[in-house]
Amino acid sequence: MPHTHLVGLIDRLEMASLTVRVRSRGDLAALEEQVHSQSDQPLAQRRYLSHEEFEQQYGADPADIELVEQFAQEHGLTAVRRSLGERSITLNGRLGDLVDAFHADVQMVRHSSGISRARQGEISVPEHLQGIVTGVFGFDTRPKFRGKHQHTLQAEATPGGQYGVAATDYAKRYNFPTEFEGVALDGTGQTIALVELGGGFQRSDLATYFQEINVPLPNIVAVSVNGVQNSPTTPNPYDIEVMLDIEVVGAVAPGAMIAVYFAPNGEQGLLDAISTVVHDTKRKPSVLSISWGEPEDNLDQHNLSAFHEVFMTAATMGITVCVASSDHGTATLAASDWDDKIHVHHPAGDDLVLACGGTQIEDGVDVVWNDGTPFSSKGGGWASGGGISKRFPVPAYQTDAALPVSLVPGKPGRGVPDIAMSAVAPLMAALVALLNQAK
Repeated sequence: MPHTHLVGLIDRLEMASLTVRVRSRGDLAALEEQVHSQSDQPLAQRRYLSHEEFEQQYGADPADIELVEQFAQEHGLTAVRRSLGERSITLNGRLGDLVDAFHADVQMVRHSSGISRARQGEISVPEHLQGIVTGVFGFDTRPKFRGKHQHTLQAEATPGGQYGVAATDYAKRYNFPTEFEGVALDGTGQTIALVELGGGFQRSDLATYFQEINVPLPNIVAVSVNGVQNSPTTPNPYDIEVMLDIEVVGAVAPGAMIAVYFAPNGEQGLLDAISTVVHDTKRKPSVLSISWGEPEDNLDQHNLSAFHEVFMTAATMGITVCVASSDHGTATLAASDWDDKIHVHHPAGDDLVLACGGTQIEDGVDVVWNDGTPFSSKGGGWASGGGISKRFPVPAYQTDAALPVSLVPGKPGRGVPDIAMSAVAPLMAALVALLNQAK
């Protein structure tokens, strides 16, 4: 994270948690080839794996999990959660013991959002766990960034007011399907997942909103990840964003269950939240909307690979992942956080997600979203993110897209976004739910 300054040592007595990911019992390289191959097939011919099938074929070997748990116990750590399907084990303990166990270099740093832990360098594991442990997450607690909804969206609970229009009007504008073979399409039978790393929602406010736009109140459930709950506060700008996410998907697909996954804001929280969504056997989401992330250059290869493997799992199970491409153009960050370099936002840059850019409507035509305000430390500079990834190559589905090369380092790469519309990721997720209902 740019503009980060060292402020001191960690509190070794602080209680903390880590997520340790382990290798798959299956061949992930072959699975990825299968995912890309299947994407070229008609929907009726695609064969997705169930949660149970995935765990049996590509989950963790129980013996690997046992080895990590034994290692944890030797260092005074406690395994509080283990999942063969997610290939992960959560360890709790004193921060000093966690740092000593993995020989991590962790310091306290100050940044524009406050003070957090920051990890530098590599994490090491003992020889008998090398090749088994694929990543350790949670030492670094610097926050991810949340994309804001474009200002053309109406303000919370004020349909048709001065702030814009309801998501139902956007659905009409983009000709979202309303029926299939005589059946009304409202998302019935689908679950739309939203990942939130801050804020919360008030059911009473949502009930008022949906009543005013004459849409039935959807079934909305809050899911806790790593102990974080739905915790709305006043004032809290993240509350507005959470509410708008729910309002957008609920207005377009009121028959769907809306599952909101609340997690800590950081590398561990985002990864664990996405993994929880993908492996949720109770609610079984068919589509996920993510509006959080950071420049792809901030992530090391272990982080990129861990997220990519979770997105591959989602594709294997037929779960669509819609990700906002950020809100500050090629900077991807607000001016107060920017490092004077161009970036593509992650996870939008991953080639296994649907990257969603933003538009605004001018004279009845959708154009790239840019509010025209100055990009300065005082705020402003809101514009749809995008560009050419430096971390992911051009995927097969973009080979005929006539993509430019990246300005830096002047090489080809995956182009972002894949699609652009108003209300971006949540609106696209609602459309996917309608299409899944019609399958």
